[in-house]
Amino acid sequence: MTVEGTWNLVLATPIGRQQAVLRLFTGDGELRGVATGDAEEVPLTGLERHGDRLTWRQSITKPLRLHLVFDVTVTQDELTGTARAGRLPASKVTGHRAGSPA
Repeated sequence: MTVEGTWNLVLATPIGRQQAVLRLFTGDGELRGVATGDAEEVPLTGLERHGDRLTWRQSITKPLRLHLVFDVTVTQDELTGTARAGRLPASKVTGHRAGSPA
């Protein structure tokens, strides 16, 4: 199963639902990615795949300056998991591959 492609994410955060677009691709023989949301695009760091599980880090400045750690499971065209910002409670993350039924 490939995880490459464009994913529409929804994060259920304490300040409300946040949406982002995640793009995963292969570059120089390794999995890479970028996330876009609130008019900023940020690279993913520490992106790792272990079977159907993906983990990565990203830093954002909008709506707040945060360093996020994601841990999600991919099942075909859907993903579920959590995003954690430091000591804050984990936020639920859901997503669908762009072009797939929601």
